[in-house]
Amino acid sequence: MPPIASLLYTYLVYYLYILQSEKDGNFYTGTTSDLKRRFKEHNSGKNFSTAPRRPFKLIYYEAYLLKTDAEAREKYLKTSMGRRVIRKQLANYLMGSK
Repeated sequence: MPPIASLLYTYLVYYLYILQSEKDGNFYTGTTSDLKRRFKEHNSGKNFSTAPRRPFKLIYYEAYLLKTDAEAREKYLKTSMGRRVIRKQLANYLMGSK
């Protein structure tokens, strides 16, 4: 059986990510299959909805094998309960970034 690391490169991975605006401190949550490219797009102003709020820091991400799983998690984190959960999970980071 091949090592786990080589298996990861066999599959396309989808990311759920959370960015924090350095301008206003607010979050942006999204999904992508290319996290580096997407992060650069946000910071270069190519995304209409985030361009006025740049620059951004990547503060959190999760990897999924299925796009539908990443999108379901994104949808959940955009609910009031999801926002509470992620704020609790990132509490130490958020206390230090104020």
